Amino acid sequence: MNLSGGGMSQKTVSHTLRVNGSTHVLELRPAERLIDVLRDRLGLIGTKEGCRMGECGSCTVLVGGRPMLSCLILALRVTDAVETIEGLAAESRPLREAFADAGAFQCGFCTPGQIVRAVALLREGLPLDEHGLRREMSGNICRCTGYMGIIAALRRIQALKIG
Repeated sequence: MNLSGGGMSQKTVSHTLRVNGSTHVLELRPAERLIDVLRDRLGLIGTKEGCRMGECGSCTVLVGGRPMLSCLILALRVTDAVETIEGLAAESRPLREAFADAGAFQCGFCTPGQIVRAVALLREGLPLDEHGLRREMSGNICRCTGYMGIIAALRRIQALKIG
């Protein structure tokens, strides 16, 4: 019989996370999600939580260089380096400027996830046509701009890289 009152064990496990170039040794509960560790333990609040179900993309971070939804990942499962919007500040500057110039955000809630996904696309090589850009960004929902500004910003970056 469990008399602790909590019902579930709060046993923790020591785990090392590499986030934005820094190593963190943390005591984590088995069910602790990566987004909670980033925001609550490490103070990296740029990663936003929207839907808690992996459908909106606002919690996108790079894990081992690949875009991942941090609301769906258990922190104890993460062994590759994690990059958040804060860690991508220098690399994402041209993207952020293009987003601002193109009016690609209004409320800004989805912007960190959009920028992180766009950084991954830049590293992989942007699709050449608008359809490809829309397909690649489709996992990141924006309820304000209708995506026109986001696609325009990516096209601007694309033109700078090509030209």
